[in-house]
Amino acid sequence: MNLQDLTLKEFLAATYGKDPVPGGGSVSALCGALSASLAEMVTALTIGRKKYADVEDEMKALAPALEKARISFLDFIDKDAEAYNCVFSAFKLPKETDEEKSVRAEAIETATIKAADVPLAVAETALSIMPSIAAIAKKGNQNAITDACVAMMCARTCALGALLNVRINLSSLNDRELAEKYASRCDNVQTEVVEFETALLSSVKI
Repeated sequence: MNLQDLTLKEFLAATYGKDPVPGGGSVSALCGALSASLAEMVTALTIGRKKYADVEDEMKALAPALEKARISFLDFIDKDAEAYNCVFSAFKLPKETDEEKSVRAEAIETATIKAADVPLAVAETALSIMPSIAAIAKKGNQNAITDACVAMMCARTCALGALLNVRINLSSLNDRELAEKYASRCDNVQTEVVEFETALLSSVKI
């Protein structure tokens, strides 16, 4: 069974257990799914309300991308665990002969790149929905503005948690040029993510 298909209690039990997966990467993706879900909820609480008739079309336009992101985040929960397992399997390959060492080293490099690709995609997906969350918080149903704020906070946690996983894998890459490119993308995403969250939370007066 996929991790995303577990009940909440089952997922928590799997997380606090002795197995390394689901770990921080999967939990970060879960935060992303929660973020998108909360943002979707606020659009649903806005659409159909006379008070917000002037922004109804905008809310309807934002909802599909949030739904797509939510589905992607759920898939990332399992993809992150799969990426970890690939790295773990690569390290277990035999290394007695020079040929085996070469095969093992190549497998580790390939698996490590995948283990960086997945959380980077998670972080960039989280960033991609932040403008929508900001718009929803500003124009959507103000009775649910705190829900929009929590959506933004979850997106921040998702992105920053995922970026930690990217960076720890970059430290193991032999291809330093690729590692530097990934690190630059991480820096850019982190800067934007923090700015989005700070801007929204500082604008909300409750």
